[in-house]
Amino acid sequence: MAKQTSTALAALTFTLAPAAREIQLAPAGPAFRSADGSGRPGDVPAWRIDADIAERVIARCAARANRCVIDYEHQTLLAEKNGQPAPAAGWFGALEWRDGQGLFAVDVEWTERAAAMIAAGEYRYLSPVFDYDRRTGEVLTVRMAALTNDPGIDGMAAVALSAALAAHDFQPEEDRMNETLKKLLAAIGLPADAPEADALAAVGALKEKAGKADDAQTQLAALKAQAPDPARYAPVEAMQALQGEVAALKAARLEREVTETVEAALAAGKLTAPQKAWAEALGKSDLAALKAYVTTAPAITALTGMQTDGKPPAGAGGGGAATDAEVAVMKALGLTAEEFSKGKE
Repeated sequence: MAKQTSTALAALTFTLAPAAREIQLAPAGPAFRSADGSGRPGDVPAWRIDADIAERVIARCAARANRCVIDYEHQTLLAEKNGQPAPAAGWFGALEWRDGQGLFAVDVEWTERAAAMIAAGEYRYLSPVFDYDRRTGEVLTVRMAALTNDPGIDGMAAVALSAALAAHDFQPEEDRMNETLKKLLAAIGLPADAPEADALAAVGALKEKAGKADDAQTQLAALKAQAPDPARYAPVEAMQALQGEVAALKAARLEREVTETVEAALAAGKLTAPQKAWAEALGKSDLAALKAYVTTAPAITALTGMQTDGKPPAGAGGGGAATDAEVAVMKALGLTAEEFSKGKE
């Protein structure tokens, strides 16, 4: 199905002077209809043109790369349907608005054949073809014109409309801009009827976000390009080696403190020789618990000179109530009294 557009084609008829360099394309307006009895236009009350509208039509025509063709009997529009050639009768490109008269082409170039036919009276009328806005009837641009002797060509309106829909699909600049603005507003989350201030504010916010993103990308690229600062960063291998050295130093210091604490306790009579291994194991797992035990354990001066090296005489019982220090150690290590006594043996 053909796409519906907001524009259509129309054809009029004007009497042609022999080989004239100037031809009339539209009456003075501001509103006009076809006088050939066809009742055109049928989709708007009338076509419209005035000085302001003509100024836009003239600008659009001047912006065209190619000159507008004048053919015979609108054959350019009919060629696709009847398969016949569409030779040119002439060309024009410059338009002029004349108050009280209408729109004129002022630089018409006729072919020898067309000029001869006009001079001989074989063609008497010129029928211009123009696009117009279906909503307002405003003339938008002149497409072409045709030499004709029949102002009411059968099927002309239908063929012209078909050509407008299927071929060029002309749309005025204002319509294209409006559609573009609607799409832009939708893209930034605004309705089509959003106030201009809201649209400008939204665009400004997007530009600000884009600027921040660009700054972040620039900073990231700069950071990636920089070589690591040796004063601020160290190789992983060096860090691992340093951590190993620190761990070894801590272990050596712990062992030294345990040894010094145990040796001092033995010398003070707070530990017996059989308790040495137990005390060293306790110190390596919990130095604070060992120091607490040694601090609160009673000093037995006689142990420093006993021939049994602090061991009870054979047959003597080793039982007895645990001291407060021993109870604290048992709690710290989670040992029962039996396990604690066995560890001291």
